[in-house]
Amino acid sequence: MSSMAAAPAKKPSFWRTVKAVAWSFVGLRARGDYEEDVKNLNPLHIIVVGLIAVVVFVAVLVLLAKWMVAR
Repeated sequence: MSSMAAAPAKKPSFWRTVKAVAWSFVGLRARGDYEEDVKNLNPLHIIVVGLIAVVVFVAVLVLLAKWMVAR
């Protein structure tokens, strides 16, 4: 038997999914955090949050380009 008790799995939450997707967009993610996310997060939630993040990112870029051209 192992002397180390298994850590309780963290319940997946919306905020945790948003944080994981945001760190993935930046490209800075510790391996341990990534592996924990793989075990604990729902892939469907990650896809939905990722698609929403892409839409928001593109909308911000379009608005920024329009604002810069209008100046």
